[in-house]
Amino acid sequence: MKRLFDLLLSSLILIIFLPIISAAALLIRIKIGSPIIFKQQRPGLNGKPFVLYKFRTMTNERNKIGELLRDDLRLTPFGKLLRKLSIDEFPQLLNVIKGDMSLIGPRPLLTEYLLLYTEEQSKRHLVRPGITGWAQINGRNAIAWEEKFKLDVWYVKNRSFILDMKILLLTIKKVITSEGISNQNHVTMPDFEGDATRKHQNYNSL
Repeated sequence: MKRLFDLLLSSLILIIFLPIISAAALLIRIKIGSPIIFKQQRPGLNGKPFVLYKFRTMTNERNKIGELLRDDLRLTPFGKLLRKLSIDEFPQLLNVIKGDMSLIGPRPLLTEYLLLYTEEQSKRHLVRPGITGWAQINGRNAIAWEEKFKLDVWYVKNRSFILDMKILLLTIKKVITSEGISNQNHVTMPDFEGDATRKHQNYNSL
């Protein structure tokens, strides 16, 4: 039932918002350049990798030795607006239709984080990743990684159609109010470096 709901609602959203999606794609081409779509491999259901799609919001500017500049230096004003309105997430509807993702579920994070999760945190991969989720409506990028993972695992253990409807409605409210878009000190979430206590224990066992 969840898969059918994902397919029907994603297709409907794509049709309704097609003018906005088309306009965003054209403006990204003009203001940021090609490619319009940002692609990156992310872990999906049970950690199986897939290619995630998003609208580009940053340039590819690099320093003199070829390294990418900091996120806050590469994030364009137009890209910031796309993020504020969550328009950059629209291409992920294609991931939902393909079956890589669900509308509701833990966000798909970077593949390199897989080795850093605790056993409990890894349970967030027992369901398809989502465009929005329980952690997104309870703090989004404004809460710490550990708190976010606790919320993700709580969703996995308590998921239901009613809970998905609640998350969907509260997400619309969050998007309208732009609440929790940015971390307090970063334009994006800082890198996840694993559990500090766990790393300390590993160090002491060497």
